[in-house]
Amino acid sequence: MKKAVYSLFAGVLIAGAPAFAQQIAPEILFDSVPNALQLPAGTYLGEVGGVATNSHGEIFVYTRTGHPTVSLGSSRPFQHGGSKLFEFDPAGKFVREIGKDTYAFNYAAQVRVDSKDNIWVVDEMSNMVMKFDPQFHVVMLLGRKAENIAIPARGGGGRGDASGQPTDLFNRPTDVAWDAAGNIFVADGLGNARVAKFDKDGKFVKSWGKKGTGNGEFANVRSIAVDADGDVYAADGGNKRIQVFDNNGVFKTAFTNVGNAQALCLTTNNVLYVSDSNPTNDIDSGGEIYRMSLDGAVTGKLGRAGKLLKEFGTVNAIDCRGENTLYVGEVGNLRVQKLILH
Repeated sequence: MKKAVYSLFAGVLIAGAPAFAQQIAPEILFDSVPNALQLPAGTYLGEVGGVATNSHGEIFVYTRTGHPTVSLGSSRPFQHGGSKLFEFDPAGKFVREIGKDTYAFNYAAQVRVDSKDNIWVVDEMSNMVMKFDPQFHVVMLLGRKAENIAIPARGGGGRGDASGQPTDLFNRPTDVAWDAAGNIFVADGLGNARVAKFDKDGKFVKSWGKKGTGNGEFANVRSIAVDADGDVYAADGGNKRIQVFDNNGVFKTAFTNVGNAQALCLTTNNVLYVSDSNPTNDIDSGGEIYRMSLDGAVTGKLGRAGKLLKEFGTVNAIDCRGENTLYVGEVGNLRVQKLILH
């Protein structure tokens, strides 16, 4: 009898071993390139909302740098100038500022570059998503600044109860992504708690999500990514998970093994990077970046919270156009790190 019990116990241990091993993420060896970006004298990065690269290796940084200006009109205030979009060459040398004095640049949330090298800027406080073509012309606007007198009148999802009402207006958006057909997905994630879908021409299609903890509900939507099959990955950092949906917003699964998911990046060969970003009120905890497969398994991790190179301070953006070269934008340390993975 004892032998049978022992054999059963041993069998349970053996059967449970692979699941236990999956919880121990191997450390990824990496280096951080010193002085990865060279700014002109007297120009500085503020909190880095976004960093992205294009197919030529050029680097774009959307940063909370500047002097906000408010002009008073007869019925609404005009505020701009609180953030700037910078371009750097592949070696990290400063090239230019893009969109200087643009109406929608208030509070940098994210910058992304699509497969055709269009640059998409997400601004949290102007409630707008702007698309620049590769020649830096503004070619599409999603959302709109709030009116003092609401024209048109907004529903509950515009400025009110954060219940995820279907609307083409945003309340503190955080990120943008696309599927292979060109459909646009906006993480309308802080004032609201939802994902909004638009077609390739910018026409609103639908949205899903609201405040909550259940499947398909969000504490917030910090970041978003779309894979080759059109599945949508939403970083629900406040609920410490990534939720996965099909292309029409039907819940599929959730990954709960990466902490405060705040920044997502998906490579062309289906490797997902996600930051367990340390909160701004506890800057010495967490901070690591995880590498995952699309079934939710963690295959490695790198870094930790801190101030030095190879440490991170509230990561808000990851660019992974090259799987072994990451650009990481930090809110807490006011910088971009270029990481080389080994």
